[in-house]
Amino acid sequence: MNNNPPPTSPLIGQRVDVLDKGWLELLDLMPHPDSAVSGDLAIVNAARVSFMGESKGEERDKKLLFYLLRHRHTSPFEMVEFKFRVHAPLVVWWQWARHRTWSFNAQSGRYTPFREGDFYVPEVWRRQSADNKQASEGELEGPDGEALTRELVAHYAEGYRLYEEALAKGVAREMARLFLPGFAVYYTWVAKVDAHNLMHFLSLRMAPDAQYEIRVYAQAIFTRFFKPALPWTAEAFEQYVLNAK
Repeated sequence: MNNNPPPTSPLIGQRVDVLDKGWLELLDLMPHPDSAVSGDLAIVNAARVSFMGESKGEERDKKLLFYLLRHRHTSPFEMVEFKFRVHAPLVVWWQWARHRTWSFNAQSGRYTPFREGDFYVPEVWRRQSADNKQASEGELEGPDGEALTRELVAHYAEGYRLYEEALAKGVAREMARLFLPGFAVYYTWVAKVDAHNLMHFLSLRMAPDAQYEIRVYAQAIFTRFFKPALPWTAEAFEQYVLNAK
C-alpha cells in the first residue's frame, strides 16, 4: 500500500516567471506525478532495494528517508530525476553549467537568430561588496542608477542594430552574434538532474552569498517544483542541510 500519494498539482508543464524576461518550466519528472509511487517513496524503496510501490507505512518510510539524508546515504536520492527548460541570461548559464552533474542541451546562436529586446535589464544596480571580491552588497540608488539603466538599454539597442545589420549583409549568424552584449543575452536550454545533485545545486545557489540572478532560479526550483514533488525530502533537506548552514 502506498501511504505517500503522488502530488495532486500538475507539476509537469508548469512555468514560473523569473527575473525580467526569464522563466523556468518543468518538462518531466521521474517518477511521474501520475505514478502510483511518489518520488519520496521511490527513494525509500531504492534504499530497501525493494519492489516499487511497497511501503512499510508512512511513519517508517519517512523515518528511513530522514535517516538517509541525515547520514548522507545519498545514492537512493539519485532515483528521482527532474528535467527543466530554462530561459535565463548568459550570466546565469555560465554559473549553472559549472554543475557538471547536470545534463544540458542549450540553444545555439549559430542556428537560431536572437530577438530584439531579449536582454536582461536588472531592476536595481548592486554595489560591490567591500570585503568579498566576488559578491555584491547594497544598492545604487537615485539618479546614478536610473542613468545606468538608460545607458544599458541604449547599449543593447545599438548592439542588436549592428547584429541585424551584419545579418542583412550576409554575415553568418555565428559571427554576427559577436555584436550582441554577451553576458546579458537570454538563452534557452534543457537541463536534467537527479534529486541528490539537485540538492547540492540548491544548497550552493540558494545561499545568501550566491549571485542574485542564479539565486532566484534556484529558489523557484525549490519552492515551485522540488517541495511539491518531494515533500519529505524537502523537509529533511531544510532540516539537515539548509538550516544546518
